Amino acid sequence: MSGIDPGALGFLVSDISRLIRLSMDRANARAQAGVTPGEARVLAFAARSGPVRQMRLAEMIGLEAMTISGHLDALEAKGLVSREPDPSDRRAKLVRLTREAEPVLETIARTGLEIRTIASAGLSEARWERLKADLLVVRANLAEANGCASDD
Repeated sequence: MSGIDPGALGFLVSDISRLIRLSMDRANARAQAGVTPGEARVLAFAARSGPVRQMRLAEMIGLEAMTISGHLDALEAKGLVSREPDPSDRRAKLVRLTREAEPVLETIARTGLEIRTIASAGLSEARWERLKADLLVVRANLAEANGCASDD
């Protein structure tokens, strides 16, 4: 035996993350959201953070600069985001959602609710909220230990 616990938190969180991503990608495709799975993730994270530097957005999602640049190029061409110089650092670009992104984000939110319903089956609302609260503590603990913002 290797001493590796297949039910360890890291494996569990990784598996859940992969399955949520797969479920969201499929649900957004069925809903004809009008964006690729990668673009949908970029839009969702941009909506979560508000105007955000392009490099910070890449860090939050865990994407390389070139990958996020490609997604943002496509989203900009669709009129869903704009990029403008950051007033505090002209070399940096701020990503902002446009009004045209709202219906796409509504579709993404609906598919997210569908996935949440599937994922929480068998759990009471109280247990679901407790699970989320506990995971927020775990995230904050790990972020503090690594000198990161807790939304990384």
